[in-house]
Amino acid sequence: MTDRALSVVRAGPLTTVQDLGRPGHAHLGVPRSGALDGPAAALVNRMTGNAPEAAVLETTLGGCAVRPRSAVTVAVGGAPCRVTVDGRPVAWGAPVHVPEGALLEVGAAVSGVRSYVGVSGGIAVEPVLGSRSTDLLSGLGPPPLTDGTVLPLGRPTWLHARVDVAPQPAAPAELVLRVTLGPRDDWFTPEAMRVLTSRVYRVSPASNRIGLRTEGPALERALTRELPSEGVVLGAVQVPPDGRPVVFLADHPTTGGYPVIAVVRTADLAAAAQAAPGTPVRFVAVRRR
Repeated sequence: MTDRALSVVRAGPLTTVQDLGRPGHAHLGVPRSGALDGPAAALVNRMTGNAPEAAVLETTLGGCAVRPRSAVTVAVGGAPCRVTVDGRPVAWGAPVHVPEGALLEVGAAVSGVRSYVGVSGGIAVEPVLGSRSTDLLSGLGPPPLTDGTVLPLGRPTWLHARVDVAPQPAAPAELVLRVTLGPRDDWFTPEAMRVLTSRVYRVSPASNRIGLRTEGPALERALTRELPSEGVVLGAVQVPPDGRPVVFLADHPTTGGYPVIAVVRTADLAAAAQAAPGTPVRFVAVRRR
């Protein structure tokens, strides 16, 4: 086993390997996947001197703990959390030197949902269809981490960033999602369209990497017949039989049989990745470009 590796001491509730994803395979039924908070993943890669496509760790709420087999530079970003090396506090949102054999602990999210751990050289698990991302829906890529997993690391290519702390957006106190209506908005009553764009929803605890589920008023359909399965895209707002909107995230299915009432602007999805259960959600209709 190479000395360029990380040993997982504590995997946490859900920690996965993520990179830019595997776009372009929807016709094969393969979701895009990739880091849910793309800007946060890109930032920890920049801080550790990695290329943009390098794979990072994405934690969910509870953090993780890892031990490198050689000295590495690490940066933790995304959801703010306590970071320690062998029990000593170190900076969040900045490059940190971790000696060989030291224990890096990424704590529970103080706010937000997902923290990102960039390691110099990147996580070098074997790529599948051009990506190292874990896809929870299809099962492609490495499985979610478990205690004792050993992750190979690539060789560092650049020096890490010389910064004290890199500014990052706070987790949303209220999640505002700009949406383009359609393609199946005509399957809903005018009142349902008014409700969608005027009432407040909340993030459901049932949300995951596949979709952000909401709690709130049900949307009434004008057409109740079955809809043949059709392609769905990242950010699609699908309405299942209970009438509560679901925003499709990176591991979403490539086809669906429930009507899509609107599509969220891609730029707003990083905030959706950090919206904790209970966060208020507003859908704001914008014109088609």
